Amino acid sequence: MFITGINATQTDTVKQFALGTIGTNVVSGVVKTYKYVQYNDGAGDIAAVSGNVAYYYAPSGASAGSTTVVTSDVSDSAGLGAGVLQSAPATGEYCWVQIKGPATITPALTAGADGNALTAVGAGDGTLDVSGLVTDAVVAYAVDASAKIILCDFPF
Repeated sequence: MFITGINATQTDTVKQFALGTIGTNVVSGVVKTYKYVQYNDGAGDIAAVSGNVAYYYAPSGASAGSTTVVTSDVSDSAGLGAGVLQSAPATGEYCWVQIKGPATITPALTAGADGNALTAVGAGDGTLDVSGLVTDAVVAYAVDASAKIILCDFPF
């Protein structure tokens, strides 16, 4: 299912769309693509913050294969970014994460300069770091690192 014109800042206590549903918004010719997911604050109780990066939830770094549950607790991920949170859902709530297109994230990058490939590997909670190895899962690129503008390329 692909939905156009979604309300990306919407959070739901009850699922409104199938998990993993893809949505899109087009504003001034810029296409931004989103994925509907469920938020989990992880073992570190990391609250969701709009504009922070979320990672696919993998308790203690061991993936159970879920690509519809996300967290901003990098220690409860397998190092794979899921998208940029568009709202601040409570744990267990449903929300949209941006997976494609330009975005401004809330926290600074852990490191990096304009044009760098970015990954969750080595990042702090809710942000991204520069990809240092060919084995890192690249999920975005720094457009303007000092202004926290990235180009999202998170996997579906």
